Amino acid sequence: MQTPEEFLEANGLETRSLDRTGLIAAFQKEMEAGLAGEPSSLKMIPTFTSPYGEVEKDTAVTVLDAGGTNFRAGTVTIPSDGSEIKIEHVEKGEMPGAKSYVSQEDFYAVLTGHVKRCTPFAKDSSVGFCFSYPAEASADGDAKLLMWTKQIQAPEIVGQWVGAEMKKRLDPKPSKITVVNDTVATLLAGKAVEKDVHYSAYLGFILGTGTNVAYIEKNENIGKLKDAPAGFMAINTESGGFSKIAQSKFDEAMDRKTSDCGCQRFEKMISGAYLGRIGLEVFKAAAREGFFTEDAKLAVLQLGSLESYDLDNFCAMHDNGKPNPLLKVFVDEKDRAMARRLATPVFERAAVLTAIHLAAFIIKTGGGTDPYAPVNVCIDGSTYYKTRVVSFPEIVKRELDAMLASRNISYALTVCPDCAPMVGAAVAALLK
Repeated sequence: MQTPEEFLEANGLETRSLDRTGLIAAFQKEMEAGLAGEPSSLKMIPTFTSPYGEVEKDTAVTVLDAGGTNFRAGTVTIPSDGSEIKIEHVEKGEMPGAKSYVSQEDFYAVLTGHVKRCTPFAKDSSVGFCFSYPAEASADGDAKLLMWTKQIQAPEIVGQWVGAEMKKRLDPKPSKITVVNDTVATLLAGKAVEKDVHYSAYLGFILGTGTNVAYIEKNENIGKLKDAPAGFMAINTESGGFSKIAQSKFDEAMDRKTSDCGCQRFEKMISGAYLGRIGLEVFKAAAREGFFTEDAKLAVLQLGSLESYDLDNFCAMHDNGKPNPLLKVFVDEKDRAMARRLATPVFERAAVLTAIHLAAFIIKTGGGTDPYAPVNVCIDGSTYYKTRVVSFPEIVKRELDAMLASRNISYALTVCPDCAPMVGAAVAALLK
């Protein structure tokens, strides 16, 4: 009988023999196609936002954060002495349209109401807005909503330039409203925490329920932008859509059960919304192959779903005080040991793939050639920081060191400040 490791490898799930160099090259080929406006699984969306420039310090600015079904607003101050960033006057609420239809006027009334509330506390009249929905960016820092996600019911807003619509409804008018998505905000948050180190380039990376990367690109390399100004800008890559990667039979089985089968292939291999589902497919296939006792086999085959945090806690043997369904599925200790041996590689592979795609974007920035000016990689997300059974930070650093040392590229992994979307939105508003 095969060992668990042989079984996983025979079905396409492995980490040791992953072609790191080949996958980096595949990412870079898709990047180039996306920048040129050619067919690509990476959207490579120009954002017209750059971290280069001076950030106005000791100046409270109004920020909004619409990141899903929740909405929050407040003021952010970035101190000049490097002390803790001040996030004040914060109010949290439901995203307008999250539970029921909202009209255009009522939608903007919520947003502008928060701006008016924060204005007395702000020293700069600019507004930074982290707006994490599919949107087209403009050269003046605005964003046009392309479609709603997360079931937001505000159809009149689709197709509108959100910043301009807000500005029309404000008096006095802010000097500017800069709208960025959460990944670009994460990139900019890295700018907020830099102190004595000079960074040659910036990345923002989120690995939570989903995943995405934003990185800095030379404007002259963005072929689909005609008459682009000289300089650099952040590119929202939508990296979770990368498709030039072989999937295991477990990934394919899981994907067939999703509502967007065939889409977001890379995201489905590394992010928190899917690792539990992949693990469940591993267990079901292993049960059919006789890896478990008969009782465990029957219980596995009847299991309808599996959350990533339950699989992680089970594999890490962590008791979070809540019932873990896998402890009832695998009652025998030998079954539990076998299950952990089969499922832990799901997380290990995700960490290695995370490093591979970060390496591709770090290389693409062209930065890091001077060890005193590394590429700043600002990272946010619960899957990256809170996975227990393996350490994403340790694996990613080990893999990046191995992949980038031969290229003489220096990088720095930066822990995002608290409330990174709000901090990044503040940087967008305060950059001069």
